[in-house]
Amino acid sequence: MAEYKKDGQQAFPGSGQLKSEDKAIRDLQKRIRDLEEENDILKKTMHFFAKDRR
Repeated sequence: MAEYKKDGQQAFPGSGQLKSEDKAIRDLQKRIRDLEEENDILKKTMHFFAKDRR
């Protein structure tokens, strides 16, 4: 009852629906993973081109 009073209809989201805070956290975590992957790709590319200069 306390959860329902606090969050109303959002207290028990189901069927793949998340609370807005949980959705924001999930989106940010996905963004972090994507950026880390991009950084890894850029680092590998940088090392590849740095070898060509020698």
